[in-house]
Amino acid sequence: MKALVTGGSGYFGSLLINKLIENGWEVGSLDINKVTDLPKHVSFHEQDIRDVNGLKKCLVGYDVVFHNVAQVPLAKDRKLFWDVNVEGTRNLCKAAIEIGLKNIVYTSSSAVFGVPKKNPVTEKTIPNPREAYGRAKLEGERICAEYAKQGLNITIIRPRTILGHGRLGIFQILFEWISKGINIPVLDGGENIYQFVHASDLANVIIKASRLSKSETYNIGTSIYGSIRESLEALCEHAKTGSRIYSLPMKPIQMLMNITSVLGLSPLGPYHSLMYGRSMYFDISKAQNELGFYPTYSNIDMFIESYDWYIRNRDIILHGNKDMSHHRSRLNEGVLKIFKWVS
Repeated sequence: MKALVTGGSGYFGSLLINKLIENGWEVGSLDINKVTDLPKHVSFHEQDIRDVNGLKKCLVGYDVVFHNVAQVPLAKDRKLFWDVNVEGTRNLCKAAIEIGLKNIVYTSSSAVFGVPKKNPVTEKTIPNPREAYGRAKLEGERICAEYAKQGLNITIIRPRTILGHGRLGIFQILFEWISKGINIPVLDGGENIYQFVHASDLANVIIKASRLSKSETYNIGTSIYGSIRESLEALCEHAKTGSRIYSLPMKPIQMLMNITSVLGLSPLGPYHSLMYGRSMYFDISKAQNELGFYPTYSNIDMFIESYDWYIRNRDIILHGNKDMSHHRSRLNEGVLKIFKWVS
């Protein structure tokens, strides 16, 4: 089988490429930037997802497209954000139809559900996004459904927050603080139940989903999870740097997070502000029953593995390539420095 991974230079796209190779696939990567760690036998297509004619040329010869390219929630150019996340998905589906490619796996997001009225969230839960990223991902899902009616076989995967070795972005700030013994804030005690998914588990289930002969949607997360405080306390105990967890009131802190995010003073996006103090977890029984999905990492396993990887690679990360994708790069702490002082 021959697969094309869009967003192949990003954190999850690059990991998925390696997983596909391990499983015997012939793989191509589509992105606007080529990374230095791309496996040498992977075909690279330097292509903007907004160019449908260029996409058609890139898709020729592939059996499946794993669609992961996305602008992150912190993107400042709102038109670019929408054009890539929404119109880019439309372009991909249109190009696939026109050249006769039948199979697409679309990586959506749990952000399509916003703040759920009740947990666990299932595939039957009605989406209700509360910020731009969730709305864009939901519109992408609607486009996929539209093209599925025209004959495309499209599987939609909605992952919970992704963790794993090499995952940086906002987690790099968390790991750096813990490495220095800085105390970590939670909101309203941190007793909210929050589910993550390991990138490796996600890649494995996405590959399984590509073999389906019909269009389906799956919610994906770990099966072993607890409160955000429980996960962070376990990580602090593992790190043994003196970091402790302390609580702040949710309402005023969320208001501050929202304002500083809008003003560009914080590395946190609207979804971070919305969900950090709230519970969200999936019922993954559909994926377990239909795809044989049995996650191998718990929340705590993910945090510890990701932190240990960060410590081993810290010097390279802090002084390395700043042109990598958002989730493969370190971030400026911005206004979050205030919480160092508070702690």
